[in-house]
Amino acid sequence: MNFTPEHEEFRSVVRSFVEQEVNPRIPEWEEAEMMPLRDIFSKMGSLGFLGLEYEEEFGGQGADHLFTVILAEEFGRCDHGSLPMALGVQVDMATPSLAKFGTAEQKEKYLKPALQGTNVCSIAVSEPDAGSDVAGLRTRAVRDGDQWVINGSKMWITNSLQADWLCLLARTSDDGGYSGMSQIIVPTDAEGFSVSKKLDKLGMRASDTGLLSFDDCRVPVSNTIGEIGRGFQQQMAQFVVERMWAAYSTVGACELALERTAQYLRERHAFGKPLLANQHLQYNLAELSAELDLLRSYNYSIAAKYQQGIDTTREATIAKLTAGRLIRKVADTCLQYHGGMGYVEETWTARFFRDNRLSSIGGGADEVMLQVLARLDGFTA
Repeated sequence: MNFTPEHEEFRSVVRSFVEQEVNPRIPEWEEAEMMPLRDIFSKMGSLGFLGLEYEEEFGGQGADHLFTVILAEEFGRCDHGSLPMALGVQVDMATPSLAKFGTAEQKEKYLKPALQGTNVCSIAVSEPDAGSDVAGLRTRAVRDGDQWVINGSKMWITNSLQADWLCLLARTSDDGGYSGMSQIIVPTDAEGFSVSKKLDKLGMRASDTGLLSFDDCRVPVSNTIGEIGRGFQQQMAQFVVERMWAAYSTVGACELALERTAQYLRERHAFGKPLLANQHLQYNLAELSAELDLLRSYNYSIAAKYQQGIDTTREATIAKLTAGRLIRKVADTCLQYHGGMGYVEETWTARFFRDNRLSSIGGGADEVMLQVLARLDGFTA
């Protein structure tokens, strides 16, 4: 993978933003259990972070996919996982379908403000009884003239308490299973929409995550993204990009965690010498670093294929599975090597451990990734 001087300059800009504009504010966000997303995103929008690969006509940068790889890696180096996740929703989870299948009017009204950072957006797929099993979702949108009347609920929805609009996946026909779903833009000021509850989570505590309710919520049929009845297929493509983002950001997070831990072990002395003089610790860190390098290289191969227009469903699935397992192992090792200090909240390791446990659950659990791979590779009965 060849990064140009322009790519490296962009990396420097993003890293400086994370270190100077983001990390100093994380303690207050964690205490408040909320981030001021419009404030943060508007600053990112002014720097061109939010629409890297999207059309310039609607506020995008028209850049190549490697800029997205860099953005994800560098935001992975945040001092918590909440903002990288919220950013991923904004740029790679709620907007790809709109950018690809939306009308010019939809893009002007909804995509452009999201890329400018003046609107916060969210992706509403999971439900209380249908998380990874998208085919089991029950939220329905029934047509009444030129409007959809939506009833149901969505759960685990990131950014939802601050969102200006949702990319909603709902049933729009009586066809069961994977058929008869559509993606619909739902403004959060629409009558009949409400946030029923803010969820109290183990980690990602600064990320607002909601249980949403739709009670005869009415939105125009013209808010349908793409073709009515093709929502599932469009959402599956959107999931691929989401999983790539997760794998990319894991590299930055693990890289920084290993750097921090090695530095701590150099400074911490026991039995008359630095802890890092212990070969067992050296070898374990070296092994994790090697695994991280494999993930990084695999990510770059995915990025290259994606830029060529090749379907990366299988590769994104493998990367998501691998990244989730690796960051859990890194988090556990770093906490262990910090000893008692690693277990207290004043040390970064505790939050890193809690936040990144989600990596093997959110965006498709490990078991779902394996199910997808088994099907793609012909390992099913």
